[in-house]
Amino acid sequence: MNKTSSAGTFGTGTGLDGMWQAMEQLRSTFDRREGTRAPRGEVRAAILALLAERPMHGYQIIREIEDRSGGDWKPSAGSVYPTLQLLIDEGLVTAEETDGRKVHSLTEAGRAVAGADDSMPFGAAGPSSSDRYTALPKAGVDLARATAQVGRSGSPEQVDEAVAVLDDARRRIYSILARD
Repeated sequence: MNKTSSAGTFGTGTGLDGMWQAMEQLRSTFDRREGTRAPRGEVRAAILALLAERPMHGYQIIREIEDRSGGDWKPSAGSVYPTLQLLIDEGLVTAEETDGRKVHSLTEAGRAVAGADDSMPFGAAGPSSSDRYTALPKAGVDLARATAQVGRSGSPEQVDEAVAVLDDARRRIYSILARD
C-alpha cells in the first residue's frame, strides 16, 4: 500500500487530505476550549458545581477548574470574580472574609440551583467524576496529534503501520460498547 491509498480510509477527501480533514474534525470536537473562551454559562455552572462540594475563594475555583480539566481550561479571574459577584447578587452565593480572603459558599437557593443543573461541567462527586469528562477527549486529541505527526513526517511504511494500528483501535473501542 502507498501513503495515499492507506490514508484514503480517513475523512471525506482523498489520500492525506482526507486524513487531515478527519484529524481536524476530531481535534475540533474534543479540543473546543483550547485557545478559546468557554461557552456562556459554563463558568457559572462550574462555580456552582464546585461550591456545592465545599466553600472556596476565587483563586481556588480557578485552580480547581484547571486541575479538573487536565489543564485544558483555566478561566481568567476576569470571568470568575464577576460571576461570583453576580451569584451573590442573585442570592445563590454568600461571601465571608476569612484570613483576608473572600470565601464563597452556596446558599440554600444556590444548592437547589446547583442540584437541578444537569449541565454542570464537573459532577458533584468530585475529581473522580471529572475524569469521565476530560480523560477520553484528551486521549482522543493526543491520538489525533500523534496521527497527524506520523502523516506529516512518516515514511509510507510508517503511515501504513499507523493506519493498521488505528483500524485495530477503532474495532477495539467499538467492542467496549458491545460488551454486556
